[in-house]
Amino acid sequence: GRDLSVDVTAAASSLSEGDTLQLNCVVGTQMSSSRHFQVIWLHNGTEVATVDSHGVLIWEDEYEERATSGQLRAFKQSNTVYVFTVYEAGLKDSGTYRCSASEVKTPGDLHSFQTGLSPGIEVYVKPIERRLSLSVSASTPRLLVGDALILLCKVQGATSPVSVQWWHLPPQHPGPRVLVAAMGQDGTLSLGSTYQNIGTRGRLQLQKTSSDVFTLMIPSTLDEGDGGQYWCEATEWSRGQSWTEIGETAVTVSSMGLGLRATLTSRIATVRYGQSFELICQVKATYALEKVPIAVGWLFQPSPPTSHYHELVQVFPSGAIVWGAAQPHFQGKAQLMTTASSFSLRIYNTAAADEGTYRCEVKVWKRNALPLGRPAATAGSNAVGIKVVLPESKLLVAAEESSVETASGADAAIECRVRSARNNSQLAVTWYLLRPSAADASPVRVVRTSCGGVPEYGAEFGHPALQSRFLSQRVSSSVFRLRVLSAEPSDQGRYYCVVEEWLWLVDSWYKLGEGVSGRTTLGFKFPEHELQLGKTKHSISAREGEEVMLQCLLQGTHLPATNLSATWFWGQDISHLKPLLTLHINGTIEYLQERLAGRLHPRHPTTSDFSLTLRRVAKDAAGLYCCRVQEWQSEGSSWPVPALAHSECTQLAAIPTESTVLSRICSSPPLLNFILYFPLALIVLLAIAVFCW
Repeated sequence: GRDLSVDVTAAASSLSEGDTLQLNCVVGTQMSSSRHFQVIWLHNGTEVATVDSHGVLIWEDEYEERATSGQLRAFKQSNTVYVFTVYEAGLKDSGTYRCSASEVKTPGDLHSFQTGLSPGIEVYVKPIERRLSLSVSASTPRLLVGDALILLCKVQGATSPVSVQWWHLPPQHPGPRVLVAAMGQDGTLSLGSTYQNIGTRGRLQLQKTSSDVFTLMIPSTLDEGDGGQYWCEATEWSRGQSWTEIGETAVTVSSMGLGLRATLTSRIATVRYGQSFELICQVKATYALEKVPIAVGWLFQPSPPTSHYHELVQVFPSGAIVWGAAQPHFQGKAQLMTTASSFSLRIYNTAAADEGTYRCEVKVWKRNALPLGRPAATAGSNAVGIKVVLPESKLLVAAEESSVETASGADAAIECRVRSARNNSQLAVTWYLLRPSAADASPVRVVRTSCGGVPEYGAEFGHPALQSRFLSQRVSSSVFRLRVLSAEPSDQGRYYCVVEEWLWLVDSWYKLGEGVSGRTTLGFKFPEHELQLGKTKHSISAREGEEVMLQCLLQGTHLPATNLSATWFWGQDISHLKPLLTLHINGTIEYLQERLAGRLHPRHPTTSDFSLTLRRVAKDAAGLYCCRVQEWQSEGSSWPVPALAHSECTQLAAIPTESTVLSRICSSPPLLNFILYFPLALIVLLAIAVFCW
């Protein structure tokens, strides 16, 4: 049956110039899915396009160009709905539109057996006044130095080609606007002179990103001066006429250092040995830190403080970790953690070497700044001090006073007892001597024995002869002993020990504490038979280079079966005498000051004469000279307690020779000038006196 009906509908039949016209042709029939139709679109009775039963579109010649440019479109939406669209409709698109539908038996059949023509629909396209409108904006109005600046200029109302120019005026700049870039009607691009160097801001781009939007992109803002006002100036040209519109927008470019701040905190300031502690470096800025490359460096100043901080480690934006060389012990026990705006450093197995002051330093770079060069901004944190508490010392040294009496030439032993100490600690001991010569004399270090048993003698006990007589021993785990072999009266005094308690902690030895013992007085007992030396004080003078004899004469008588030895001492004062040489009972001479061996010659012409001859007297030979004579009583192969005597000291003064005086005068320019010019000045004064008379 002939049940075919055709109708045309429009989304809007009254349009403005440039609007879109859309028409729908609806074919009404029964069982439409199994039937075949061919549709023809007509404008003011003229065919525009045909959609055959296969859905193939055929444009009439006069509409082909507009269809190719995308202004016209027609298609089969379904078997009963056909769509015709006119984009950017013009005045010529006004009129009556109809569609004709013809049914064929089979697709491709040229003969239809029924046709339907829709009623006409009137379409009116109203002309509009040619007036442009601009909308100017920035994709991100607030930027950081180094960010890309993207500006959008949306041009509306243009029906003809448009040319665009972008202008810029920096903030707080009274000067004229600066041309950034321009695009002609044909799309040609030109850059302002300030923006032609791609090495500063990158390669600028000005593109027409859509039919009505012109986009300007500055890849990398140089500094705060790239902020300010930006103008877009668009001009439409048509039939010799032009229409220009200007729009503007404001942009703020901030330095990356603005508001950048680092704060270092720690939950605890005092840490026990072996525990862990954590430092947190909190970073704040006026911009989103997760969008910029950021690095953190950890700095450490040991305690007691040195002149500068050591670099512990740096964490770079790529995640790379570089450890400093100054404090390598941190690397094996430190854990680093990072979030968007905070960094943490956790130290495990805290040791004494970890005590000190910590800081963090943050560096930020411009966005997309690869490879990383000089940072755009740097911020240092406050300092946080960490104190490490070591295990407590349990050392207790006996402090009781005691005394030891010995005879000259016999051995003596002085003990130092440790009451308590840690089980896993090691002990070192140092022996000191307080001489009886002066009440306020400083203690003299005899010998120190390290935890490993290595002895180290003090300066006054540096001679091998003395070191062989003073031996530091550890008798047991709690008893130290100082043995004085062949004790001499010069060894008298008060001895005491200083015990140090050491403990191995993680990576090194640490001193936990020390204890001081009580004083042990070493005294001598002398035999009834004593020697006597001259007790008269002498003061002698000798010219430099001459020879002088210092007397040491034994008075009285002594047993014939005795042997005598003599020791000479020298010093600037009585409390600081040093042994020079010893003349032993067998006649051998032991020089205790090797540098003076060639100038010292002891004399022993008789059994009671132990004088000393000093050759080539020099300035450094001046001082006090004293002798000591010891008597040894022979009984078979042993040497019992000897008797001894000390002489009074002789004061030796060295007098410079004439050549020495002259050399000293010549070496003193003021004195030499006085001697040379004094006679001349005296003659002049005498001449003036005669003339006046």
